[in-house]
Order: sequence, then structure tokens, then C-alpha cells
Amino acid sequence: MAIPPSFEPAGFTPGFLDHGGPYHLGPAVEGVRVVGLMICPHHINYQDAAHGGVISTFADVALSHAVYDAERPRLAPSTVTLTVNYLVGAKLGDWLEARVRIDRLGGRTAYTSGGVWRGEEQIATMSGVFAIRRP
Repeated sequence: MAIPPSFEPAGFTPGFLDHGGPYHLGPAVEGVRVVGLMICPHHINYQDAAHGGVISTFADVALSHAVYDAERPRLAPSTVTLTVNYLVGAKLGDWLEARVRIDRLGGRTAYTSGGVWRGEEQIATMSGVFAIRRP
């Protein structure tokens, strides 16, 4: 499967995220941009599926990006808790999309939830709590 044309490279800061991606940003759904990931050979475990750590990192990236992008100037989120429930495995070549909701954005804390999707099939649920710093 190809990366949908409505998605562009995320260009996240170099470092750890370079190893988990590459990530892509798509159009907003209910005000929050969708984050995409193509499952590549470096994501695959010994069972020929995407490693669970790849999916949990993808969830953390998508949830934290929603918080980061929620205000201008941008927020600085730090993960407090992350919960991922795996429903179905992802395979090499799968295009995944993380769809996020910001459930509550407070003064110092943000609550988020959503899911990871392969087409019309949800493969994981996710939720996270983030400490936020405002400039």
C-alpha cells in the first residue's frame, strides 16, 4: 500500500523518532491532525508482525502531537501515562493511521484518547495523560 497523497512527512525533531518512523501528518479530523505510519522492515518482530513497541510508540507520538499542536504558541507535552490495548497485529506494508481526541485540556494536564486504524479496521485503542508546559 502507498502513503496517501493527503499525508506529508512529519519532519519531527531528529533523534529517537527517526528510529520509530518515518511518521506522516494528514488532514485534521475534528480539529486534530491524523498521524500516519507505514509498517517497514525495521518495525517487524520475529512473528512477522509489527512489534508492540512500534505501535505503543506510534500511539505516544500521535497523542502527544495532538497536545503539542492544540494551541499557539505550541505546548510542550510530557507523557505521564500511556495505555495501549492491542486488538489485531499489523503486518509489513500496512498503512496505519492514529486518530486522536483531546478529551480535556487543562492548565497543566491534557487527557487524550483514540485509536490506531488500518483502513476501516481498528487495531489498537490508546489513551494518554500529558503534563503540559506553556511558554
